[in-house]
Amino acid sequence: MFDQFGRLLITFGILFLVMGGVVTLISKLGNIGKLPGDIFIQRGNVTFFFPLTTSIIISIILSLILTFIIRR
Repeated sequence: MFDQFGRLLITFGILFLVMGGVVTLISKLGNIGKLPGDIFIQRGNVTFFFPLTTSIIISIILSLILTFIIRR
């Protein structure tokens, strides 16, 4: 039982490490969240931001990555 739990913790640790690296790389690009199609409305003290295009692109990329991982 503890053997499986240990493997699960290692797997999640590696997953978090990879996700942290991806987030760091994306933040250095600078254009993520400022693509055409992202909704940004600012009226007085109220700001609304919804990264529609960014969300779609990230979804497609993650779907492709997970498809390749699952097929192995």
